[in-house]
Amino acid sequence: MRVFPTPSGRAAARQPGTSAAADEAWAEVLALSPDADTAGMRAQFICHWEFAETLQPGKASWNLEPWRPVVDDTEMFASGCNPGGPEGPF
Repeated sequence: MRVFPTPSGRAAARQPGTSAAADEAWAEVLALSPDADTAGMRAQFICHWEFAETLQPGKASWNLEPWRPVVDDTEMFASGCNPGGPEGPF
C-alpha cells in the first residue's frame, strides 16, 4: 500500500507529540483501505509518521506492506520502517 501524505500531514508528522494527529491520519487510511487494519501495517505507518519526514523529507509515498513482521520499535527504526527485508520496488 502506498500512502501519499498531504502537505498538512507532512507538517504534522514533523512535529513531536502528534500522536493524536497520527491516529487521525491512520483513520483516514483505514477509511480508504479497511483491510490495512493490522498491527504490522499500523506500526509501519507510525514509524513513517515519526521518522520519514525527518530522515527522508518529501519522500513521495510511505510504503506499507502486509507481509512485514510485527517488531519492536527499536527494530522498526533500525530497519528504516521496513522490517523483514528491503523496501519493495514500485
